[in-house]
Amino acid sequence: MADHVTRARPLSPHVQIYRWPVTMATSIVHRATGLALAAGTLLVAWWLIAAASGPDAYDDFSSLARSPIGQIVLFGFVWSLAYHLLNGIRHLAWDVGYGFEVKTANRTGVLVVALSLVLAVGAFAYAYLAQGLSL
Repeated sequence: MADHVTRARPLSPHVQIYRWPVTMATSIVHRATGLALAAGTLLVAWWLIAAASGPDAYDDFSSLARSPIGQIVLFGFVWSLAYHLLNGIRHLAWDVGYGFEVKTANRTGVLVVALSLVLAVGAFAYAYLAQGLSL
């Protein structure tokens, strides 16, 4: 009778122990922002329909958009738009053969995240300042 030694099978890496490379994270976020933009397009349609439907309908939309939840959703939409645009430009550079070196791909990924946040915060700061509101 042979002795069987059972060894524990290795565990697959998972989100809690696996460090995502920058390019993997930017790819996943690009897809997520694409979905967010699709959902945000429904909000833009709601805004346009409310504007065309008269003051009461527009006031309903406007009060929700000005609420804290509405501002968070609007910021997420603006950031998604900025990120998706900048990362799309990065992908266009890849399409013509630029930026594939690991160091360059990582730097441009971090740059896209940083610039998209700067654009979104800048857009909100401009909007608040244009309305005379404090940040």
